Amino acid sequence: MVWNSLSPPFCEKKIPEINDLNVIEQFQKQGVGAQLLLTAEKTALTRSSTIGIGFGLYKDYGKAQRLYFSLGYRPDGNGISYHYKPVAPGSRAVVDDDLHPKRIIFSLLSFH
Repeated sequence: MVWNSLSPPFCEKKIPEINDLNVIEQFQKQGVGAQLLLTAEKTALTRSSTIGIGFGLYKDYGKAQRLYFSLGYRPDGNGISYHYKPVAPGSRAVVDDDLHPKRIIFSLLSFH
């Protein structure tokens, strides 16, 4: 949990960010990731009613993307960012671990 995110939208609104959540492959598809997220959400709830998460956009992140969406995380509609800066239409960005949806928000007011 990053309490003071480097992501400007999170930082400006004091939204805690789940950062670098990983589940070893042999433990995937067993609910471990969901439990880690639920634990992080409970921790975040002590300081905020909203939590954020960023993740990569390419195929390697597919399982994580599906998990986040299944738990209620949704994009805020602000596009994508690279190194915490917006990527404008027509511009170029490297597709790597630093290319993210601009931010993904989950309101803990509708906590699981």
